[in-house]
Parts: sequence; structure tokens; C-alpha cells
Amino acid sequence: MLNLNNLLLNTDSYKASHWLQYPPNTDATFFYVESRGGRYDRTVFFGLQSILKDYLSRPITHADIDEAREVYAAHGEPFNEAGWRYIVEAHGGFVPIRIRAVPEGTVVPTHQALVTIESTDPKAFWVPSFLETMLLRLWYPVTVATISWQAKQMIRRFLERTSDDPEGQLPFKLHDFGARGVSSAESAAIGGCAHLVNFMGTDTVAALLGAKAWYGEPMAGFSIPAAEHSTITSWGRANEIEAYRNMLRQFAKPGSIVAVVSDSYDIYTAIREHWGKTLRDEVIASGGTLVVRPDSGDPVEVVNQCLVLLDEAFGHTVNSKGYKVLNHVRVIQGDGINPESLLAILERVASAGYAIDNVAFGMGGALLQQCNRDTQKFALKCSAARVDGRWIDVYKDPITDKGKQSKRGRMTLLRHREYGTFQTVPVPPEAESLAEVVKPAGFDDAMVTVWENGRLVADWSFADVRARANAARL
Repeated sequence: MLNLNNLLLNTDSYKASHWLQYPPNTDATFFYVESRGGRYDRTVFFGLQSILKDYLSRPITHADIDEAREVYAAHGEPFNEAGWRYIVEAHGGFVPIRIRAVPEGTVVPTHQALVTIESTDPKAFWVPSFLETMLLRLWYPVTVATISWQAKQMIRRFLERTSDDPEGQLPFKLHDFGARGVSSAESAAIGGCAHLVNFMGTDTVAALLGAKAWYGEPMAGFSIPAAEHSTITSWGRANEIEAYRNMLRQFAKPGSIVAVVSDSYDIYTAIREHWGKTLRDEVIASGGTLVVRPDSGDPVEVVNQCLVLLDEAFGHTVNSKGYKVLNHVRVIQGDGINPESLLAILERVASAGYAIDNVAFGMGGALLQQCNRDTQKFALKCSAARVDGRWIDVYKDPITDKGKQSKRGRMTLLRHREYGTFQTVPVPPEAESLAEVVKPAGFDDAMVTVWENGRLVADWSFADVRARANAARL
């Protein structure tokens, strides 16, 4: 059985040799994580806590060292057996590092330090570098949370323009359909959890487990009964109406919501004839809300046409902002949804005079899988080392790509207490600790210590994370 719990093997091969490559008399190193730009100009910081709890909270054992020694010897890499044995014996197997970070859920402009990692034992100065591979996977939950947050700001703008209840509507306007499109169950948990920072609708069950395990949230997201094509088409085309009627009888109750995919054959006939005539009275009498789901065609055109046809069949009211709100029915579009198509649909719906109350969205691959480390250009770099008792700057400055220029020296992140602006500032080389940073007027520390020598210092609740992310605006 595959076992990926050995921290010593959760790295890139070349990391095994890096302890031999630093200058003589190096006894401390300092690293940082940042987004160097990318698709969006700010990021939602999220997911570090899952990494700390899953990977760093388990102490290294001599058995782990034995296994790693054999793997690296056969693989052709040197291995710091003595160094790891020392960590087991002197630190109980917990790596001697300090990690500081912005509180999770904080929305931070790109090009600012989000996390700093520093060694705390001169005999294990090389540990932060060894952990880079594992820690930099932080890019994934941060990027998903950012994509989701940006979508939330987009939807919020249109709700504020067209809806009488924008904040009440917003939490369930973007549903996570991405579980089947990711590379692993772990990705589903991490990415799905990142989406739930911003919304409360999901079909990714693993995300619920992640939010509970990592953030203590009993139930982070919700869903509703919904049809798939097979549950409709198994009735046969001649019995399409009966398939729809069965959905109503099984799930449509006063106050309930039921979603029915309706384009297995002809979405427009399904709305005009089946939902709009044959089953219309049953929909109304149920007391529930029918959500019609198209699943093919051009998303912008199809959503608009579905709204028009449902309006003809069920009618609408006009809200205080002058936009139409359908009676008894709604539309959810999950096919082909990405940030670009989402904006196009919102614009089309509003321009047609319909409130955004009438539509919801599902996003799958574009939410959880159509991103990579370069989406927000994430990097983890060494910026300082202590050699012969003196802190020196460590940096790269390639002439072929100034975008890969790295930061220099020890650093921390400050935030203006009134304006909310961020500033990454250097720590003087002579300073013993980051607490000795002289803060400009009006600025406070934006980072806190979250992990130190095997101990989780800050344990964020999911409610805390959500509140921070929700408070931020474009």
C-alpha cells in the first residue's frame, strides 16, 4: 500500500543534497512565500492550516529516517541521516522552524509576503529549504479561494444592482461541481474547502470533511436534491414528463428547492410544454422552487432563453429596483462556467431586465482544476541566511526575467490600521527578532506566528476565515 506520510520523502529529490551546499558556518535561514502577480491583483490567503495539521503535526521517527535513507541511497542522492536523527532526539521529531503568516481569509495584494519560514536551531538551519516542496503546495488552496472570491465580487456587483436581497442571495450563487474533475480526493478536499471560504453551496463532499478536520467546522456547505441525465433518460424519451413528475413528487415540498436537468433532449420543449403546461400546476401546488438546469449549448444564450420561456409560463414580479423575479422557478447553469462566461451571463441577464435572483451557477473544472502555480505566480524563496554570525541577503535577480526577481533579507508584512493597505518591510540585519521592526506610523503587524517547533500557535476557525474574506471588497 502506498504510504505518503513520511515527511522526509515529501520533497523534491535535489532537496536531499542542499544541506551540503550552503556556505560554511551557516546556522540559520529565512524563507518567504509570495504571489508575484498573475491573473488577479490580490489573493485570498487560505489553506496553510491544512498543511500544518496534516504534515507537520506528525513527528518524524527513526523508522521514517530508515526508510528515507534506503530510498535516497538507491535514488542516487546524499541523505542527511545524522541531521534528521538529531531532530528526532533533540526535538522529539518535530522540525525546528517558525512559520509566520497573515491570518487565513485575509485578502492581500500580490507582491507581498504572505508567509515566512525560519529555522530555530543552528544545527538544523537547512530544514526550511527541505520543506519548500510541501509548503509551496499552499498555492493551490490560495488560488482556488482567490478564483472563488473574485467570482463572488462579480456576482455581488450584479446582485446589488438588480436584487432586493443581495447579501441573502449571495452565499448560494456559485456551487462547487468540481469533485470529479480534480486529480485526487485530497485535491477535492483542499480545493473544495477553499471555495467554501466564499460560498456555502457545494457538491464536493470531501470539502466538508476538510473543513471539519482542519478548521473545526461541523458543516461548511449545503446542497439540494438534483437530477442527473441518467435519472431522467432511464425513463425513456416517451416518459420524460413522468421523470420530471417523479422529481416533483419525491422532493418538491413547501419551502424546498429541487434542481432538474432538462436538456437531455430539448430544453426549450421541456420548458414550454412539460414544465410550462403539463406540470405547471403541480410545480405551483408543491410549494417548492423548481430549478431548471440546462447543460449544453452556448451558456449565455441558453440561460437567457430559459428565463424568457419560464417567464412566459410562470410569470414574474417586479422588485424595488425594477427587475423581474420569476415566480416558482429558477435557472442554474453549470455547463461551461468560468470567470469569463460568468460575467457574460450576468451582463446578459441584467440587460434583459431580470434580477440575478433568478439564476445560480455551478463551476467545476474552472474552479478546482483550471489553475496552476503560475496562475498567481507563487514562489517560495530564501531571502536571508546567517553566516559567521551575521545575517546576509539572499536573492536572485535574473537579467532574463525581472519578474523572477526575489526579495532580500528577513522581512515581515504590515497593515495600515485605518486604510487597510499592506507593506512588506525589511527586518534590520542586527535585529534579534522580527519584533524589533520599526513600524511606520499607522501600521501594525499583519502576520502572526502560526507554527513554532511542532506546535500550532494559531488555530483559525472556518467562521473566522470566512468573515475576513467576506469583509474584503474590490
